[in-house]
Amino acid sequence: MPLRRLPVFIAALWWGGISGMSFVAVPTIFATLGNPAVAGPVAARIFSLQCWAGMALGALLMLVLRRQRASLPADASPQTVALLRGLLVTMVLVALAVLLAMLQEFGVAQKIVSARATGGNLRIWHSLGTVLVLGQWLCAGAVLWRLIGRAGRP
Repeated sequence: MPLRRLPVFIAALWWGGISGMSFVAVPTIFATLGNPAVAGPVAARIFSLQCWAGMALGALLMLVLRRQRASLPADASPQTVALLRGLLVTMVLVALAVLLAMLQEFGVAQKIVSARATGGNLRIWHSLGTVLVLGQWLCAGAVLWRLIGRAGRP
């Protein structure tokens, strides 16, 4: 199977993108620009791009993992059952991360914009957005960790 490592590459790109953008780029933007009114919209755009990338990479990863699942032997040997169970757990983590990205992009991001414009509770929406980003990062990291463990096996 020549593309056996493709899921690891996709997961690494996903987790690395979240790590770089969320924990390096956005804090650097705020530190460099100094003014939250200027840095905020730039950071919002980065988080939006991150969400879209997460949704796309998650969908691609699900397709690749689904294809790998279909290529498993049809027997019910303990090894096949364990591989299938592990693959399904990984797919659930991918789906959860994509769901968190969708909630952030289509729910929380809109509430942040609305709260900024109307004087609403920006702190709550920012906190929820932070939790969603952290959740995506943890899920993508868990997926990467699981796939790295699998990639070494024949």
